[in-house]
Amino acid sequence: MPTPPVPSYRGRFAPSPTGDLHFGSLLAAFGSWLLARHANGTWLVRIEDLDPPREVAGAAERQLRALRAFGLESDEPVLRQSQRGEIYRLVLEDLLARDLAFACHCSRSDLAAVGGIHRRCVAAPERPGRMPAIRLRVADHSVVAFQDRIRGAQTQDVAHDVGDVVLRRADGYWAYQLAVVVDDAAQGISDVVRGADLLDSTPRQILLQRALGLPTPHYAHLPLVLGSDGRKLSKSDAALPVDPQRPLPALRAAWQALGQAPAALSGASTVPQLLNRAQAEFDPGRIASTPTVSLAAMHNGDFIFAD
Repeated sequence: MPTPPVPSYRGRFAPSPTGDLHFGSLLAAFGSWLLARHANGTWLVRIEDLDPPREVAGAAERQLRALRAFGLESDEPVLRQSQRGEIYRLVLEDLLARDLAFACHCSRSDLAAVGGIHRRCVAAPERPGRMPAIRLRVADHSVVAFQDRIRGAQTQDVAHDVGDVVLRRADGYWAYQLAVVVDDAAQGISDVVRGADLLDSTPRQILLQRALGLPTPHYAHLPLVLGSDGRKLSKSDAALPVDPQRPLPALRAAWQALGQAPAALSGASTVPQLLNRAQAEFDPGRIASTPTVSLAAMHNGDFIFAD
């Protein structure tokens, strides 16, 4: 009997347009790009513009321009989640029709006494003028185990640790968990490479994939970059935009943050030269399995940011 073909590698980088590209985002983009190229695969960019109140005007286009300056361009047209509401609506209707999702009027304050974990509705069935959230129905003892390609074996009891998962928010906006699952499947993503801050979201996404009969991709969660104040860059005073006019120092710093030997890129004086050298020398086994790395440990840290 012939051996079935191995699915081709398809990875992606999916920023939210809540600001310009900072070093932590560049690390996620470069790391996912390197892993895709190492597997002779396809690398995509998706704009996760699901939360208009948090979006910064023009940020998505500036992020795309910055990625081009760093030589990181999507192999296929960029997908924007803001244009896919009808797809999400149809998926949600299917889950509701199969009683795998339900309307919930509980607010955060309603759930505060149980640590925000929803296991049953504690609010009135209806609140005039308030749209309900829609939640995935999570069965008791829904334990999900998976093998992260960087962080190793992971297990979570979603019912106990997370509760019923929000799929559409009470303000009417689509929840990240629904959109990311639907779009990873639609784009045929085989390998999700992203920051370790999203490791905790993976089990609930796997549960939703199972409810929808969708394949589960491989996962790899890269270390988060911490600023000098010890906080994640997106929440840190160090969350300055990387400088697309000076791409080489930032790419070298990201290479080092991924555990790669700095000397491997010595002599590269242009972005194409550096990326070619990086593809040839990249070793996925050198990526740290620790959850964080410090920006202070990167060489040339003062020279990677825009003025």
